[in-house]
Amino acid sequence: MENYADLMFHEAVADLQKTDGSYDKFQVGYKHRTQDSLSADDIAFIQSRESAYIATTTPDGWPYVQHRGGARGFFKVVNANQLVCGDYRGNRQFISMGNLETNTRISMFFMDYMNKARLKIQGHATLQSAADASPEILALVQDEGPAAERVLTVDVVAMDWNCPKYIPDFYPADMVRHVVAREMDKLRQENAALREALQNQTK
Repeated sequence: MENYADLMFHEAVADLQKTDGSYDKFQVGYKHRTQDSLSADDIAFIQSRESAYIATTTPDGWPYVQHRGGARGFFKVVNANQLVCGDYRGNRQFISMGNLETNTRISMFFMDYMNKARLKIQGHATLQSAADASPEILALVQDEGPAAERVLTVDVVAMDWNCPKYIPDFYPADMVRHVVAREMDKLRQENAALREALQNQTK
């Protein structure tokens, strides 16, 4: 993979950093952050997410950001430099798909609001019909939900863990249900114990 700073800190960005006084800090810091491939922690994080934000650009350079969601782990890691996910029937505008046919560059944010973490991915992507995907890839992206119409494949070029500042406190519904169910079970057990204690006192 490429160095994230080399890829993203172009001349205008570098000039702003120099004016701000942060340029040297980033130059030193990012030299030690380049990876050849996604690490085990990176892969575990990606495959634990239930949503991602994806940006593509039109031929005129207009950015287009789209949300992609699914069951937890809907994005799969094929190998240490490639990701895939199923793409399902949407509003039929085909903007992301059309953009990728003219420019394969893609930018993604994987967010963990509960733990205040976010992973940025830069890469090249293709969005192909599920009928054209290999059986191995289809087996990865198909789940118990609706059948995928297309398959999004992303070849990772660079990545960066972004700072946790200003990430709001959001808790996934499945996590909330789990905690509520656990606490309700505790309350039921406590209530049962109290009833038994009261009954023993009145005997």
